[in-house]
Amino acid sequence: MNILNIIIVLIVAAIVVFGSINYIKKLKKGGDCCPEHEEATKSVKVKDRDKSHYPYEAKLAIDGMSCNNCVRNVENALNALDGTWATVSLEDNMATVLLKNPPDIEKLSKAVTDAGYMVLKRKSKI
Repeated sequence: MNILNIIIVLIVAAIVVFGSINYIKKLKKGGDCCPEHEEATKSVKVKDRDKSHYPYEAKLAIDGMSCNNCVRNVENALNALDGTWATVSLEDNMATVLLKNPPDIEKLSKAVTDAGYMVLKRKSKI
């Protein structure tokens, strides 16, 4: 092996070691996707919190969430829509959306997609 090959192997090995160390640190911190210095997203508050005003329900299976900030981002995207009240479970990767009007699944999915996440499955209940 010549010296150039040895240098290339050492560089690749250093990159692999550095990447592995960073990945392990990220896993130990809970796998947050958001940098430590980034301020947590503030929640969009639902004004009408009377569940009896929301006769419709939709459930969305969501991919791409990895931390509580992701949960807030999805909730905020859905709660910003008129007549919705969303709660999101990171454990189940599921958004439950209560609605005042019949669900427009495409509109709900678009809000989630625009927030940077993927909707895997959709279901509505009247």
